[in-house]
Amino acid sequence: MSIMVVWQKEITVALLLFVLVSIVGGISGWFLHLTLLLVLGLLINQLIQINRFEKWLSKMSGGNYPKSFGVWEEIYLHVYRIRKNNKKRKKKLSKMIDQFRQSTEALPDAAVVLGENDEIDWTNKAARDVFGLQQSDKGQRIPYLIRFPEFIRYLNSGNYSEAVIIPSPINNHISLSVRIVPYGAGLRLLLAQDVTQIKMMERMRRDFVANVSHELRTPLTVLKGYLETLQDIDDGLSPVLTGSLQQMYGQTERMQHLVDDLLLLTRLESQQKKAVCVNIPELLSHICQEGDTLSGRQIELSLETNNNIMGEEQELRSAFTNLLSNALKYSSDDSVVKVRWYVNQDESILAVEDQGEGMSTNDMGRVTERFYRVEVKRSKKISGTGLGLAIVKHVLMRHDAQLNITSELGKGSCFSCHFPAKRIC
Repeated sequence: MSIMVVWQKEITVALLLFVLVSIVGGISGWFLHLTLLLVLGLLINQLIQINRFEKWLSKMSGGNYPKSFGVWEEIYLHVYRIRKNNKKRKKKLSKMIDQFRQSTEALPDAAVVLGENDEIDWTNKAARDVFGLQQSDKGQRIPYLIRFPEFIRYLNSGNYSEAVIIPSPINNHISLSVRIVPYGAGLRLLLAQDVTQIKMMERMRRDFVANVSHELRTPLTVLKGYLETLQDIDDGLSPVLTGSLQQMYGQTERMQHLVDDLLLLTRLESQQKKAVCVNIPELLSHICQEGDTLSGRQIELSLETNNNIMGEEQELRSAFTNLLSNALKYSSDDSVVKVRWYVNQDESILAVEDQGEGMSTNDMGRVTERFYRVEVKRSKKISGTGLGLAIVKHVLMRHDAQLNITSELGKGSCFSCHFPAKRIC
């Protein structure tokens, strides 16, 4: 039965009672008294029904609703159905939550849900294992339990684009890569991964490269010295001998450059040097003058700002020199290389632009990898170690800067170094 039909019956009954009271009251002369009694009776009945309904709701029992009539019968029926559906949804949701908790408990990575004030709302088993957290720590602020300065700075910075590496609070031999993912209204998910093995492999790789490169320097120096001696005493009578000596000397120099670049990369990855205020306009002027002298090419230097950078001068010199030498190597002898130092919004930018062969989108994504070189058909072979842009990338990372590359095949490339405002001195 629809609710409209029930209401119509309810109104019809009330009208019939009113007509009956009117007739009896008109005959007896007690119309007002009987009407008042009728209204009072209807009101008392509604109050009784409301009281029954409130008691039934307060019990929250799973049984059937009490028997009633009229509109109240429909109200009981609708509420009963709503409660029954809610119980089904609640049971289904509870099952989903249990499955979620079981799956997150089985995750190998630590997960911690943080509230608006950095308080712990929930942790999985891995988080309790690597951070030493307890179930009773729920509600505690995470900085009180993980007190590493690097982590607290990362938590308060609000910039969670990169992860931070910290030791485990319960085991200094375990390295954790911690990252925070904001979600919802002020909530954050803290994720931590055990990267001890990865860090160990990286350290072994750096040590291996450094040791091998260091051991190669001495024999290469000796070999280069003997080749220079042989070239000095060569009388030029044997073109084969002269050509062989030149090729050997050139390959020895190339090998020595490779070893020097590998050692420089190792130092960039492992050593921390004291930062000073580097005069960038002066540094660029010297680098461009050297480039002019060595290559005999036209270099346009545009210094549009006097901003200096807080950093390590030799590292910046190496990065800028690599960018300029690449631009000179991969462009024609009659083209112009432009070097520009300027400000855009809050960033100080060094842009090195050439009119060379350019590169494809796929190459742009890989040119900063070690030993990667763009393979194109050239009229002449261009020597290099494939480590120059890798060195640039690491230097910029150590100076909180980014390398942006724009390029088009056959039209040239532009390499720009973007230094943040906090590095300006």
